[in-house]
Amino acid sequence: MNSISSFKDSLKNSAPDSAYSPMLTSLWYDAKGDWDKAHAQVDNLKDKNSAWVHAYLHRKEGDLWNADYWYAKANKTRPNISLEEEWESLVEAFL
Repeated sequence: MNSISSFKDSLKNSAPDSAYSPMLTSLWYDAKGDWDKAHAQVDNLKDKNSAWVHAYLHRKEGDLWNADYWYAKANKTRPNISLEEEWESLVEAFL
């Protein structure tokens, strides 16, 4: 898989592709409306990429203090774009 359109097409499936990274799996569950499963994919990981997705999830949840904590762990700044735009940029970054 190498395009956001093919990733979006995979949302028709009942489960994410087993080859997806934890970040993509998290974003897949998020797009399916399952924040808890999305969060569980990255909650206990310590790398910067997981922290970036973790930050996005807390931003989406509305917990900006927690989101900013995770953005800092990822060496990122909370973006001033829509959640949809951030989701797409994250998917593109991890494909």
